Amino acid sequence: MRLLLQHLFYGVLACAMAYGQATSSFDVASVKPSNAGVRSSMRGGPGTSDPGRITYTNVTLFNVLLRAYNVKSYQLSAPDWMSSQRYDIAAKIPPGTSKESFERMLQSLAAERFHLALHRETHDLKGYDLAAGRTGPRLKASQATDTPAVELKGLPKTDANGFPQLDAPGLVMMEGARGKAVVIHLTANAQPLSALVELLSKEFAMPIQDMTGLSGKFDFHLEFAPQPPGVLEAAPPADDAAPNLVTAVQQQLGLRLNSSKVGVEVLVIDRADRVPTEN
Repeated sequence: MRLLLQHLFYGVLACAMAYGQATSSFDVASVKPSNAGVRSSMRGGPGTSDPGRITYTNVTLFNVLLRAYNVKSYQLSAPDWMSSQRYDIAAKIPPGTSKESFERMLQSLAAERFHLALHRETHDLKGYDLAAGRTGPRLKASQATDTPAVELKGLPKTDANGFPQLDAPGLVMMEGARGKAVVIHLTANAQPLSALVELLSKEFAMPIQDMTGLSGKFDFHLEFAPQPPGVLEAAPPADDAAPNLVTAVQQQLGLRLNSSKVGVEVLVIDRADRVPTEN
């Protein structure tokens, strides 16, 4: 009986190891330097219309790592060449691969082909604290049910003020024009504050931490001028332009963005080869 159990144990272990190997690497992968002048694109993967493969054309290793580790640009400390050297990457993904497994596959691919090594550190970076304004938040608690978000197909309809209209939970931004100025109209339906924090973090290319203490889900609109990445205080808007993002958040949502130092986990590249190993 002990021998039989031992055989069963090693059989299960071998299956688990085989399964782990199968789900941590692509079925087939090609990585090579890219021809200059080709437009950069990253297509395919879980959650897209082509989940069974990826086709990355003329991409930087920096952008591949952002996707592989699901981090923002300010969370990756890398040599300058990683943002300029270009590559073509194509890979076949096993059926049923989750987003998390796909990210591990990209991480393994970078380690194998570029001999990538990295470690994690916590850095204090310039950013913002999102807090309630002096007169209190102007966010409307959502009355929507737990209806799942629906993937939009095509551009949504807009209301008389140019805001996208949503029939299900989600967050959508659309660009419009006011005179010679570009204006962004945002509609959020049944969204937590974390969705707003994520949006602000992307627009500023800086870390944002939620200090509002607000919970639940909200419906809100936001109208603002495009935000220059990495700029804490944008220039005052022209007469026909929307307010900058800092002002819009304060005036329209009753929230404040206060300049702050935010502790952020950063990936630091220790080593990587410019030329990937052959396929």
